[in-house]
Amino acid sequence: MSTENLPQSPEQSPEQPPRKPRVAVVFGGRSSEHGISVVTAGAVLAAIDRTKYDVLPIGITRDGRWALTADEPERMAITERRTPDVEELAESTEGGVLLPVDPANREVVYSEPGSVPKALGEVDVVFPVLHGPYGEDGTLQGLLELSGVPYVGSGVLASAVGQDKEYMKAVFASYGLKVGPYVVIRPREWEQDRSGAREKIVDFAGEHGWPLFVKPARAGSSIGITKVDDLAGLDEAIEEARRHDPKILVEAALRGREIECGVLEFEDGPRASAPAEIPPPSEHAYYDFEAKYIDSTPGVVPAPLTPEETAEIQRLAVAAFDAASCEGLVRADFFLTEDDEFVINEINTMPGFTPISMYPQMWQASGVSYPELVDRLVQAALRRSTGLR
Repeated sequence: MSTENLPQSPEQSPEQPPRKPRVAVVFGGRSSEHGISVVTAGAVLAAIDRTKYDVLPIGITRDGRWALTADEPERMAITERRTPDVEELAESTEGGVLLPVDPANREVVYSEPGSVPKALGEVDVVFPVLHGPYGEDGTLQGLLELSGVPYVGSGVLASAVGQDKEYMKAVFASYGLKVGPYVVIRPREWEQDRSGAREKIVDFAGEHGWPLFVKPARAGSSIGITKVDDLAGLDEAIEEARRHDPKILVEAALRGREIECGVLEFEDGPRASAPAEIPPPSEHAYYDFEAKYIDSTPGVVPAPLTPEETAEIQRLAVAAFDAASCEGLVRADFFLTEDDEFVINEINTMPGFTPISMYPQMWQASGVSYPELVDRLVQAALRRSTGLR
């Protein structure tokens, strides 16, 4: 591939104004949420202020190759109920983008077999819009820490806690946040003693009742989740969850309303958005992947809550943000039970970020537009250093 059309390393003479900060938008990845990550990247690329920032789109293919991609947000949308793929956007089937591993050097390099590596210029901040393992779980954040490159969103610990629902719930409970009943089936339990693992779940159902929700412990976007009404569907649900993660979580069904709240880092600390309610989708058993992204089941923003309920969920959302040591942004998901109690279900440290996603909608209702939201996240990342903080 010719390198004539690649982004060039900016050269600056004493007479030129300071260059704009360069933002690398990194998306795709190796998880089952690859396609939604590409859709999110398209929305961010379309919204980011090009008069204020230089932008470098970098896609990670499903097999882990870092590819230079076209800066064409219109090609990153869901079409005909199908999500886009990084391979379709990559400038080359073989070329790769290399991040620096020296904190004193932030220059990104593009390399192809048989060609001289091409410098693409320094990157000032990475906007990682990856979802799921190998991107949202602290792995990419650790790489960026080693590289000394600031990035949008939570650090290594908070990202890992936010990805693993078992430890997330343990952290929240230790900070006094109420979580629903759950049981964990680890890989060794299912692989070495299926009858014992099954009995563990049946005992759990005997205590808390059916239905149960069987889900991957470290996945998002409602992928791999099955609502199980009785013992007959249990093994199939476990295998479906294990297709995405060998560790699974089984949760008791909570009767109540699904309420979400966004948290955003401002200059003076985190603030909570207007909350949203997710009504039960009419054509789906629960708020699953297709209801969220394909059929776009609408949420109600702001949620029809009393002023006291709104203030309480906002307080709890910020408390969850602080409990997990989050940075940048979080979407906190709750149930408002029939006993008028908020039970936290989970947080997302890099929530769905398309214009129809609930996180941007909640901030839109709170007076922060999508472009301003993107800008605030980039600015928050630029204010922070890497390393211990």
